[in-house]
Amino acid sequence: MGPGSAQQRKSAAARPGHESVARTVEIGVTSGMAQNPQNPPALFDRALLHARQRRAQAQGAVSFLLDRVAEDMSDRLAAVMREFHAPADLWTPGEGLKVLHARLPSIARIAIDAAGAENLPFAPESLDLVVSALALQFVNDLPGVLAQVRRALKPDGLLLAAMIGGDSLTELRQSFAAAEAECEGGVSPRVAPFADLRDIGALLQRAGFALPVTDVDRVVVRYGSAFALMQDLRRMGAANVLIERRRTPSRRATLLRMAEIYAERFADADGRIRATFDIIWLSGWAPHASQQQPLKPGSAKASLAEAVKKAGER
Repeated sequence: MGPGSAQQRKSAAARPGHESVARTVEIGVTSGMAQNPQNPPALFDRALLHARQRRAQAQGAVSFLLDRVAEDMSDRLAAVMREFHAPADLWTPGEGLKVLHARLPSIARIAIDAAGAENLPFAPESLDLVVSALALQFVNDLPGVLAQVRRALKPDGLLLAAMIGGDSLTELRQSFAAAEAECEGGVSPRVAPFADLRDIGALLQRAGFALPVTDVDRVVVRYGSAFALMQDLRRMGAANVLIERRRTPSRRATLLRMAEIYAERFADADGRIRATFDIIWLSGWAPHASQQQPLKPGSAKASLAEAVKKAGER
């Protein structure tokens, strides 16, 4: 997924109907630059996303991923030794970050509107913290949104966010593609494309954030069938909202074949299938003179060659 080391961490408690079986964290500070189209194509129907999230909340949302992110975000903020007086929560679904309200009683919640607009209502240098949980993966112009957040932050203000990315739902994507190719002779967009670790780090740098850091929390969840996974996605408000999605109902034969392929390729010995969710964490600070700065080229006062020579003489 990206540079850095990986380590296993304790998995979260399982919900009825599925269970978490693995959690891997990969950390990296990226230095590459991603492409920056002037007019990025719209991939997501954000008005439909708004409607589906509202419906999921009304029917009883499945929140195990959001709960996991909220707990992790609370821990990460606790490690930041400062107080925040002008925080904002950007587009987190429902009451996903309610756990932060005791620490951040003045937090302003910005919900996705019915039109799915991506223009943020923040004045320049008006916030000292922006948090967002499982929302940025559905943004059409992520570079533009990050730039708006950067302008809204006061000097030394913090952005801390988590979004779905990487190899998330790769098993579902592969199973649908194989089933459609076999049953219908073609493939339609079923699972959204996700950004990877290096892309997100590069976007933070381009938006002007200082000290950008990204890491990946991989969660593997087990289900009784592909249909149970798809039901959870609907109750997360995260079903297909691609603009180029298929507008006609899926064929029954294709869905059944998809479930068969999923079970053939991605099931454990007990018959339960695996679903991967990569949660990409991103953080960055609005530049400030108090922050650690890289040394200027040529400013070193000691020669590496001389240090090696002296070490060899000992």
